[in-house]
Amino acid sequence: MKQRLLGAALAVSLLLGPSCASPAAGGGNTSSGSIAATHDDALLYAADSDLNQVFMVDTKTNEVRGISVGKQPEKVLVAPDDTIYVTNRMDRSVSVLKRGETSETARIAVAVEPVGLAISTDSKTLYVVNAASLNDPTVGTLMAIDTATRQPKWEVPVGSEPRGITLVNGTAVVTLYKSGDVVTVDLDKGSVVRAGSDVFAQLNRTLLSNGPTTGIGFPNGNGNLGGPATSHPRGFEAITTSADGSQVFVASLLSSDAVLQTSTTTTGPGTTVPGSSQGGYGSSTSCGATSVAAAALLTFDSNGNALVDDSTSCGSTSTDRPPTVLTTGIPGTALQGPRAMVADPTGTFVYVAHFNTNNVAIVPTTTRTNPGANVPTPDGSRGPASVTQVVPVGNGPTGIVVAHDGLKAWVFNAFDHSISQLEAVKDQQTGISTVVNKATIHVADDVLPADVVAGRKLFFSATDSRMNDPAMGIACGTCHLEGREDGHVWNFVDGPRQTPSLAGRMLSKTAPYHWNGEFNDLMSFMSLTVQHRMGGTGVTQQMEQQIAAFLDAQPTPDNAAKERTPADVLARGKAAFDKANCAQCHTGEALTNQTFADVGTLVTAGPVIDDVTLLPKGALNTPSLLGVGRTAPYLHDGSAVSLKARIVDGKSGDKHGATSQLSDAEVDDLVSYLKTL
Repeated sequence: MKQRLLGAALAVSLLLGPSCASPAAGGGNTSSGSIAATHDDALLYAADSDLNQVFMVDTKTNEVRGISVGKQPEKVLVAPDDTIYVTNRMDRSVSVLKRGETSETARIAVAVEPVGLAISTDSKTLYVVNAASLNDPTVGTLMAIDTATRQPKWEVPVGSEPRGITLVNGTAVVTLYKSGDVVTVDLDKGSVVRAGSDVFAQLNRTLLSNGPTTGIGFPNGNGNLGGPATSHPRGFEAITTSADGSQVFVASLLSSDAVLQTSTTTTGPGTTVPGSSQGGYGSSTSCGATSVAAAALLTFDSNGNALVDDSTSCGSTSTDRPPTVLTTGIPGTALQGPRAMVADPTGTFVYVAHFNTNNVAIVPTTTRTNPGANVPTPDGSRGPASVTQVVPVGNGPTGIVVAHDGLKAWVFNAFDHSISQLEAVKDQQTGISTVVNKATIHVADDVLPADVVAGRKLFFSATDSRMNDPAMGIACGTCHLEGREDGHVWNFVDGPRQTPSLAGRMLSKTAPYHWNGEFNDLMSFMSLTVQHRMGGTGVTQQMEQQIAAFLDAQPTPDNAAKERTPADVLARGKAAFDKANCAQCHTGEALTNQTFADVGTLVTAGPVIDDVTLLPKGALNTPSLLGVGRTAPYLHDGSAVSLKARIVDGKSGDKHGATSQLSDAEVDDLVSYLKTL
């Protein structure tokens, strides 16, 4: 008798329901991210963003056939009628494929950087999440498309940088990637019914209730008031629903607002804060996690209310929802970069693919204390854990699909161009079934330059000891999500520092580096970051060159404002830019003069202040403005939530350009111009 795919020590089937969440009743998705399967599990479809192809794989013969689609295909969905839909992120389109065919059937025009996909149970309406709209790079949209006519039914703004979607009880729940929140949309009316949730407040309810004594009041990123003790959710992408539709699960990072101290940082006479053995940050997140941005599974009810642990107290034995912070209990094995997730509609597990640690965590949905924590690991050690099992897969997993009969699962590994096949294996002596990576299907070879390929792996790895302490689970991509930025303001001993975007900003040509500008070359910058902050043994000159090659290869995020802003508005905005002397600092091809400026934003009061003694020039490094429209919040402390807010608030004293000369109309034109850069 065939053994169903099981979590370690728990004899529960992975038998799942339909491949897409029903707008009426919920039901966890059987696929998530870059891979999906037909309803008889005969064919897999995996999107390879490097090759601009979707690979169709016969699950019996492992025969692989490529299908050309749009630029940078990212998400795949198989509809109830076995039509395949693919979001082409850098092509503003969705490809339509018919089962078994080796060419596109159609391509549907959508908005900027389409990512998440969902479909109605009758296959008549396709829902597409666009990271930005065609009219405004600061706002993304949800679009409903008639699958018969392939024309939009409606499109609604949902907030900044949306990514994932699940359907439940007549609504769509959409994730906001950087701000770490969810938006609820009525599918009949095509309107937002709830623009956010209480997730930040619930994660920090004890700290927030204590008021100023914990330093509450320091603004962070999306405007939520936090302090040095709070946690901020980030990286909201993968989302699914429980079997009965009563709960929504979001894979997330919890980023620390603590003042980050390394093992060599003195905090008082003769006192240091422990870090890793190689350096880097110690534990700054609650619930036993050792990363400053811990992997988490956040639960919401069907109305969008957060059901999460208080960050000051974890480990409850209640059985109403999954654990909040994900811990493995295995020394040296971390979870980082949740990217894709499928749920078991029997209500037992969710399976989360972690992009930075190359593994899949099997997480129980009905307990926050892992019932399998004492299951022996191969090396005989296992400590307290909130996940049932961790399964190693290939490099850079971006999607996971579970067979409809529950016998197998497949994971697409983007950096290896491979598919890991997972199956349950029963130990004949103990009778315990564990999930193993049974086989690997290679679908393609690398097409990018070798140094770019190597640099990308280094940048996103949380397991390479040269780059980090694997026990800590920190990658460059932990803060620079997608190679861009996380919208978070990190509190360092030298002051608050908002994560700058790295994509399309000619990084290797824009020294010095850091907001402090203390590094004149990438090598010294990376050495400090890797060893002092991430706990790695250190980069070599070759590694530095590889990472630089990857960063320089990253394009500026797509921006429709560049071609859609009226010429007269663009001309007036450029005139306002010149009138305010913006080009004095923001000049050249990278829109930075690579020097220092005091624009009146140094933080001199509050729970976290700027240590001006650590600023080489007594001022801050001038950032590039390339792609600035999609990089909110702004300023080194993230205190400006929008470009207009910064210009208006900065008028006093003309510390940040001669903006006091601008009229209200000129300010609006300047903002429109900045959004096109």
